[in-house]
Amino acid sequence: MTSDDFRTAARAAADLVADYLDELPGRPVWQPMPVADRQALLDLPLPEHGAPLDTLLKTIGEQVMPAPMGNGNPRFFGWVNSAPQPAGVLATLAAAAMNPSSAGGDHADVHLERAVVRWIAELVGFPHPAGGGLLTSGTSMATIVCVAAARNRAARRAGVDVRAEGVAALPPMVGYVTGETHSCVRKAWELLGLGSRHLRTVAADGEGRLDLGALAEAVAEDRAAGRLPFLVVASAGTVGTGAVDPFDPIADLAGREGLWLHVDGAYGAFGVLDPAVAHRYAGMDRADSLALDPHKWLGVPVDCGCALVRDTEELRGTFSLVPSYLRDEAAGSLGWFSEYGTEQTRPFRSLKVWASIAHRGRAGVAADVAHTTALARRLGELVDAAPDLELLAPVETSIVAFRYRPAGLDAAGVDRVNRELPVAVQLRGRVFVTGAVLRGHEMLRACLLNATTTEDDVRLLLDEVRAAGEELTGPPGTDRRD
Repeated sequence: MTSDDFRTAARAAADLVADYLDELPGRPVWQPMPVADRQALLDLPLPEHGAPLDTLLKTIGEQVMPAPMGNGNPRFFGWVNSAPQPAGVLATLAAAAMNPSSAGGDHADVHLERAVVRWIAELVGFPHPAGGGLLTSGTSMATIVCVAAARNRAARRAGVDVRAEGVAALPPMVGYVTGETHSCVRKAWELLGLGSRHLRTVAADGEGRLDLGALAEAVAEDRAAGRLPFLVVASAGTVGTGAVDPFDPIADLAGREGLWLHVDGAYGAFGVLDPAVAHRYAGMDRADSLALDPHKWLGVPVDCGCALVRDTEELRGTFSLVPSYLRDEAAGSLGWFSEYGTEQTRPFRSLKVWASIAHRGRAGVAADVAHTTALARRLGELVDAAPDLELLAPVETSIVAFRYRPAGLDAAGVDRVNRELPVAVQLRGRVFVTGAVLRGHEMLRACLLNATTTEDDVRLLLDEVRAAGEELTGPPGTDRRD
């Protein structure tokens, strides 16, 4: 392959990507792949001989890009998956061309990562000592990093070197979550050997926020039983309804009880940038750690999470293990990023973060967040005003939890319809919404992350819910009790 071959193919790839992004709003949000197309990808044979770049691009354009997940479309309201920022898409190409390991050393990606981690901390108002954070694959990995640091602090305070002795040398270590806490916390708990039975689910209030009284009672009960309470997880926007926990009183309790306060801000932490809802985040800056995803609300191309930890030495002391061949005094007092997490070879994530933020600036990022939260509140108003729809929780961030509730259906029928509605809506191709279960009932859950989404798009979402709902229940007024 010559340099000219690559230049020609790169220009063609840029056109392919630009055409794809241009065409997204006018095409179905998502459609099932035809069986033959799916099988063609599954059965791809390992080639004996290489193919030219133009042939590879042809395959990408004809077999891959016509079957997207749908999250680039402004009418995608499913899960918490964003459209990629174009600046981040461009930066990804340059990062891949450099292809360094961002474990450490003296090269641009290492220093840029320290800068963008600081930017992220500044955006959400989290105190950031140098070395107090790193980029990860996502909040799942960031949570492992943060919980591990919390575990090591608690063990050291109990007089145990958990890295040497393991958790078996300690009484059962207990953490506290609500039923709305993301499953990545339990995964981290299990992987760190803490045992899921010791991750206690405490009560939440009617709007999904952690109940302080229930937390205090659980901590007292565990101490009396000889267990070791050490961590509480608060949410900066739950995945079900977008509820934000009361950080200040939780931080007060955590301080009194010697608990590490970890905030799961994967999706919602950036909501603090919207002046209309910023008051809900009061006290988030008091946490010991915060895990969040630039690849969600910021639109950084996947993958990119971030762990922010208040105590730099606590984080480094949890993971630092430097073989002699990696000692590098030139790295300075902070050492390598690989001393702060589990990864040794680390991808160049910081360039796409830098580009995604720098292209808009703080003001632009904040405007995008405020647009989606305002539009979510508008969707909540439309749902609340509709006799055949029911709003299930206050709209606190940019998630709207609601359900279709036409006349003539009993509770079981409403649950059945709302369980079937997400797929029925998705198959129509005009919008994409997902479902969940809240307080034992099926619901629809619309998440707004795309700054190009309009009120017309959210009105279309409700039109499609009604149309699909009527197909599932029959003509209006028909009694379909099960």
